[in-house]
Amino acid sequence: MAIIRGDQYIERIDNLQSNIWINGQQVRGKLSEHPAFAGVIRSQARLYDAQHNPNKQPVLTFRTSTGELAGAAFLRPTTKDDLEHRRLAFQEWARLTAGMMGRSPDYMNTAVMALASAADFFGQQHPSYAEHIERLYERAINNDLSFTHTFVNPQVNRSLGYMEEDGEPIAAKVIRETTDGLVIKGARLLANQGGMTDELLVLPAGGTLLGDEYMYAFSIPSNTPGLKFICRPSFAAGASSFDAPLSAHFDEIDAIVVFDDVLVPWDRVFFYKDAWVAKELDEETHLAIMLLHQVLARRIVKTEFFLGTVELLSEAIQIGGYQHVQEKIGEIAAALEALRAMLLAAELQAKPDRRGTMVPDPAPLYAAAFLYPRLYPRFVDIVQLLGASGLVCLPTEADFSSPLRPDLERYLQAATLPAEQRVQLFRFAWDLAMSAFGTRQTLYERFFFGDPARFATTFYHRYDREACAQMVRRFLDSEQR
Repeated sequence: MAIIRGDQYIERIDNLQSNIWINGQQVRGKLSEHPAFAGVIRSQARLYDAQHNPNKQPVLTFRTSTGELAGAAFLRPTTKDDLEHRRLAFQEWARLTAGMMGRSPDYMNTAVMALASAADFFGQQHPSYAEHIERLYERAINNDLSFTHTFVNPQVNRSLGYMEEDGEPIAAKVIRETTDGLVIKGARLLANQGGMTDELLVLPAGGTLLGDEYMYAFSIPSNTPGLKFICRPSFAAGASSFDAPLSAHFDEIDAIVVFDDVLVPWDRVFFYKDAWVAKELDEETHLAIMLLHQVLARRIVKTEFFLGTVELLSEAIQIGGYQHVQEKIGEIAAALEALRAMLLAAELQAKPDRRGTMVPDPAPLYAAAFLYPRLYPRFVDIVQLLGASGLVCLPTEADFSSPLRPDLERYLQAATLPAEQRVQLFRFAWDLAMSAFGTRQTLYERFFFGDPARFATTFYHRYDREACAQMVRRFLDSEQR
């Protein structure tokens, strides 16, 4: 079947009837018609539909060995041209979401591709594990599957010496092995799009390894018995596109995943109870590097939307002549060019690994991931500083359809825009930088790859500083002579 259409994706998710809870109530009926999920599911469907657009298909798809079209995120790169193809596809989809959907299908499809490209690594523990991850990859390609994931244990106690006590599990762990598979009990965070994807991919949680019962990797359908998604409230349920131009379409509901004696069949498991595999997983599969490549491509598009927004705000109320405004807009433009350069450098300096996978240079990708959590809040600050009080007094779509319209047209016009278009622009900026959705986006980008301090330490240890140190040593030695 390979690439699917948007209506097929919606039908599949509706038919799953996964166990999803929001605002204290279990979702009944079609998920795509629930006000908290309808907007983002339609947006995701548009991504799948774009794969069938003759003008976009060459970028968004590739031909498999059987001649079928598959989503570009599933393409295992073996050349630098393949990396470019993947980047162009990432950014084509990102433009359809303003870069706001951090868990669009290409993110986790990239993860599945990276894991499957090193299937032999999992096979070292047991040959069947290699077969399981390869079958998952094939099934994902052939059915254009979507995935959510959980990498994090609940935040019960984040002190360095904390170990969960015996008793009723909190962090999800294996409580029993059976002839049919592993039985999992406990919870995991943080499933973006929880319940609105075909499958849930579970990898070892980051941080200190606790014990064998916490070391596993598998993928199961989202409607597996005993699996429950407890969602946060929606930030845009029922909102119009005028009132909430971003959150009405792109609010990826975050969820706690509860495993209540969930049976994971053995043929779904591709890693279990091996500390060495857990430790070497990222290095062998290049999982983080491949995900960093996808994330940076999306973040560049998101930054382009920030730059476009502040430029339009500046034009609307004619503040572009002020030097401090030019400086602020220039900050975003400079950051955008730096991010673009890092992405291109990662691709140009890519090298094949021992399995033939073309792996981007990690240094620019890690540098960009180190910087972005520091850049993004500044982008938000700039939108707020330039929009100022104009981001506060914003009437709704209903106001413009009421007897108030003549007042709004007179008092809310901008230098270059009539009132309704001016309010539409400022509501976009508000949703980008001030709404609950916008605030969640800021937190999301801050912690996308986990604790920023821990990520900074990882970057420090991964980055090769010795060449620069040696250059200084040679210079000092030559000066002494």
